Amino acid sequence: MRAVTIQADKSLLIQDRARPDAGDGEILIRVEAAGVNRADLLQRAGFYPAPPGASEILGLEVVGHVEAVGPGTTRFKIGDRVCALLPGGGYADFAVADEGSVLPVPDSLSAAEACCFPEAVFTVWANVFDRARLHPGEVFLCHGGTSGIGVIAVQMARLLGAESVFATAGTDEKCALAVTLGVDRAINYKSEDFVTVMGEAGGADVILDMVGGDYVARNIQACRPDGRIINIAYMNGFKTEVDFRPVLIKRLSLMATTLRARPIAEKRRLRDALEAKVWPFIMDGTLRPVLDSSFALSNVEAAHARMQSGQHSGKIVLLMGEG
Repeated sequence: MRAVTIQADKSLLIQDRARPDAGDGEILIRVEAAGVNRADLLQRAGFYPAPPGASEILGLEVVGHVEAVGPGTTRFKIGDRVCALLPGGGYADFAVADEGSVLPVPDSLSAAEACCFPEAVFTVWANVFDRARLHPGEVFLCHGGTSGIGVIAVQMARLLGAESVFATAGTDEKCALAVTLGVDRAINYKSEDFVTVMGEAGGADVILDMVGGDYVARNIQACRPDGRIINIAYMNGFKTEVDFRPVLIKRLSLMATTLRARPIAEKRRLRDALEAKVWPFIMDGTLRPVLDSSFALSNVEAAHARMQSGQHSGKIVLLMGEG
C-alpha cells in the first residue's frame, strides 16, 4: 500500500508499505480520505513524536470502509462506512483503528466532508465539554474560530446550549464565515482587541485557545469569575510573562491537554460521550462540515503548504482515490 513517511531531512516520501493487520479490538479501514492537521506539521518538524507503539506514518484521522475486523470486535462489520481517530497511520491506503475510536459515517456526506469531523469532535468534546465543562447558558470564546477545530467548536457550543459564542479570526472574510456557523460576535484580531470586546460582553466562561504566548495573559483578562481557559496548542510560544493575581481573584482555572497519547480506554469513554451528545447532529446534518480544500495523496506537500500558510478556513483533506 502507499503510505507517507517523514525522511531524515523532514521531507515527505510516499513509499510502498505492507498492509497492516487488525489486532485484538481493532478494525482495518480501506482509507478514502485522511485529515491534515497542524499536529502533522509539528510531527514533521520533530516537535510532536508519535506515542509508543503508534505508526510512524503520518495522519490522525481517516474516513473509509471496514476492510477487516480483528478478534474481540463487536460493533462494525466488513463494508461499513466509518471514520476514525488514530494515533498515527492515516496517510495511507489502509489504516488500523481501535474500535473504540471509530464512528459511523452518514451516506449524505462525501468522504472529504466526513473527514472534517473525527479529530475535531474528539478534541472539542475532550477539552471544551469534558475538561472545561462548558454548560448551557454560558459564554464561550474560541480563538482560531475558522480553523479545522474552530469551525466545529463554535457549532458544538451553539448546539449544546451556550448563551453566546465569540470567535477570533484574522480576516473579515473569516469573521463572516464564523457568523454563518452560529457565532454571535466574530473578532478580527488584526484590527480589534478581543480583551476589550469580551470585557464589554461581560467576559467568557470558557476560552479555547490554540495561540498561547501573550494570549495566556490576555485570556485571563477576558474571563469572567470562575472562568476556565484551556489550551490545545501554543502557536505563539510556550513562554510568556503572566500576572496571576486576577487568576486568584477571579477563581480561574488554567488547563492544557493533548489527545493523541491518551489511553485507549480514555478515548473510548470520549467516543461514547460524543456519540451520545454530538454525533446525532452530524448524522442529521445539523452540525456542518467546513471543507477548505482537498488534495490527492501524491500532492501531500501542497496540502502541508496550505496548512502552514494559515490561509485556510475549515478542514484540509487528502483523498486516496486521486493519486
